[in-house]
Amino acid sequence: MTSQPLAPVGPPLRPDQVARYSRHLLLPEIGDLGQRRLTGARVLVVGAGGLGTPVLSYLAAASVGQLTIIDDDTVDVSNLQRQVIHRDADVGTAKVASAVRAVTELNPSVQITPIEQLLTADNALPLFADHDVVVDATDNFATRYLVNDACVLLGLPLVWGAIHRFDGQVAVWWANEHPCYRCIFPDPPPAGAVPSCAEGGVLGAIPGVIGSIQATEVVKLLLGVGQPLVGRLVLHNALTGTWSTVSVACDPACAVCGEVPTITSLVDSARSCMLPTAKAASTIEACELAALVASGAPVQVVDVRTDVERSIATLSFSIHVELARVRDGLGAGDIGASDNPVVFYCKNGVRSAEAVQLMRETTGIQARSLDGGILAWIANVDPTLTTY
Repeated sequence: MTSQPLAPVGPPLRPDQVARYSRHLLLPEIGDLGQRRLTGARVLVVGAGGLGTPVLSYLAAASVGQLTIIDDDTVDVSNLQRQVIHRDADVGTAKVASAVRAVTELNPSVQITPIEQLLTADNALPLFADHDVVVDATDNFATRYLVNDACVLLGLPLVWGAIHRFDGQVAVWWANEHPCYRCIFPDPPPAGAVPSCAEGGVLGAIPGVIGSIQATEVVKLLLGVGQPLVGRLVLHNALTGTWSTVSVACDPACAVCGEVPTITSLVDSARSCMLPTAKAASTIEACELAALVASGAPVQVVDVRTDVERSIATLSFSIHVELARVRDGLGAGDIGASDNPVVFYCKNGVRSAEAVQLMRETTGIQARSLDGGILAWIANVDPTLTTY
């Protein structure tokens, strides 16, 4: 399908703009009129991280006239491996501020609006309104469902991307005539089933690959050219160097865009699909655990991370029972007597909270989770260990 152009036609191009965008002007599918549509377009990007980096860069370079960025996070040193609009000097600053700096340096004529806020059911609709296209460049399921539902209620096309380790996915969700995100993924995966980039890792170039496709789809929608990825899900495996396309269809029973929708307004209950935190389990603070260990108390400390993570930093007094073994019911014998205190830890408390729950359900062991994981231990007890 070829859609109608979504962007209004902007003013005539100045001579300096003709020179700058000449490679676009040479394309019959874009030309003068298309370039003027880009300068008159309004695009909202949710997320200024891995996927948001190439989306913002290429849309700004293309001269999309108005860009809005929503992100409440700050730049961390671990982001720099893939989020290439952020610099070493930006560590600790708001991602939206760093993005504004990068976009302005790239193309000062682009009007960019930073929104340093958490996206919620209360602010999503007013923030999304008055935009031509929305881009989902987020990294968690809660926000993905919220973004999708807001776009459905407003009738906006949503350019979606997702990455995991060496894999990426891209689609355009546009409800009513075409499927929305919930049509294909009606329910979030079980909490903790899909590791985040911080836990599972991601090849640094993958966000660039997938985000660049997202930027391309935005341009196609704004100009009404080509065949947007509506009704199609593109899958990329970087390890095998393969691409595949899966046709997807509307679900008549979809909760938000189906024949009898049950979601007619935004709610933040979708946040229940976020990864569990250690607060969901019985927890212990890093300093409290350090005192127990120093006192010689018979506490069993269990590391549920991978071997790769343990090679970066580990607590010398812990034993290793990877979470996969706990899930399979194979780790209980390694943990020891249930009458001794047991503390699980991982990177940040997510996987250890799951281990606590599993052990409670399968063995009756009343374990605790190290609140904040080994990162909290490094921050509060032993800063000589390497963070990651």
